[in-house]
Amino acid sequence: MYCPLLVMIVKMLYYSTKGIAPPVTLREAVLRGPAPDGGLYMPERLPHFDSAFIRALSGKNLKEISFEIASAFFARDISRDVLEGIVGQAIDFPIPLVEVQPGVYSLELYHGPTMAFKDMGARFMSRLMSFLYRNMDKPLNVIVATSGDTGSAVASGFHEVEGINVIVLFPKGRVSRLQRLQITTLGRNIHPLEVEGSFDDCQGLARNILADKELNSQLTLTSANSINIGRLVPQCFYYFYAAARLWDKPGGPVFSVPSGNFGNLTAGVMAMLAGLPVRKFIAAVNINDVFPKFLATGQYKPAASVPTYSSAMDVGDPSNFARLNMLMGGLPANFRESIMSWSFTDGQTADAVRRVANDTGYVMDPHGAVAWLGLEKYAGLTGYTGPRIFLETAHPAKFPETMKVILGKYEYVPPQFMMLDEAEEKFTQVPYDAGAVKDYLLGISS
Repeated sequence: MYCPLLVMIVKMLYYSTKGIAPPVTLREAVLRGPAPDGGLYMPERLPHFDSAFIRALSGKNLKEISFEIASAFFARDISRDVLEGIVGQAIDFPIPLVEVQPGVYSLELYHGPTMAFKDMGARFMSRLMSFLYRNMDKPLNVIVATSGDTGSAVASGFHEVEGINVIVLFPKGRVSRLQRLQITTLGRNIHPLEVEGSFDDCQGLARNILADKELNSQLTLTSANSINIGRLVPQCFYYFYAAARLWDKPGGPVFSVPSGNFGNLTAGVMAMLAGLPVRKFIAAVNINDVFPKFLATGQYKPAASVPTYSSAMDVGDPSNFARLNMLMGGLPANFRESIMSWSFTDGQTADAVRRVANDTGYVMDPHGAVAWLGLEKYAGLTGYTGPRIFLETAHPAKFPETMKVILGKYEYVPPQFMMLDEAEEKFTQVPYDAGAVKDYLLGISS
């Protein structure tokens, strides 16, 4: 069983997926975001959890499980009492596991303040980053590109955190109205930039800014997407939590993950390689199907993203593929052993939302519906009837326009959203141009 007391001697090192930049400490990895060589940081080794440890989790709650996993990853660098405080502040909402049909469960990751799964990672990371950056004399500038939920979760998680500015790059016309309002109505240290382009364009701008040597000589910059290891690790927590809730179910869980930038899937694979028993992962994608084509051909070929109902998954060059590739030893055969992947159209997504709502009364958002379709396909191909879990990554109320198109009528407004219409929006429009973003950053820092 993993014992945190035995690993306080030497700090954990983090390596770039490109293997060129030198290894760094946790503090450097979190505060840098991407590595100087353009790669993404990964821990030198994953913790190992044996079956006795996994079995014992069945008697623990979400915070307790999260603390145990956080300690396994970070105890070399952060004391257990500090970690306990970070977990306690970050994870102050439930994650229900709802049985929608016999053997099929929805892991509802949307009960945080912005009603999206990224609340877990963003809230943990903001507190981790604040701790690691304490006592510094100039602001930390957090750069985040978003296709919707990341921006609102990061903005909420970092709002009014002293000494930190957050610059959110979001694509014009490609996030839902509520997602935009969650980003643009906070003010203070949150700086939203509406980019003339796609999410991939926003992500490219963020990479360029973070790699700009001249800018880095003047400002302290880091990232907050799942490219930051500080946001990726806490996404492992809920895989352990879900498996612990179903420990007595035979066959082992199948997780279907709605996948865009592939941070969620990467966290699940990390959990599996650390010892969590998982029967299979399904990378469920919309028509942005770079990953299933890779599994089919062994060739990874990025493509321009295409807008869909499941907008947070409209990604044509997933950043976390580099991490998955490292975890899988760069071998397509290893991917295929653990992961299956299929793409689904908007028509299939809408049909799934309607069918499940009519048959069970359970209303899925478009992203969760894609994951549901992945489970349906898996069950149809394999006949498996054991525990199957799909990740519901955002509340359907975050996409009222799309849900109304799909269902004909959708009027539910959660309490978290009721005040947004009355709040003032503040954001800046910028072209798809790194120079314009750079000028903006220098302007708010002068």
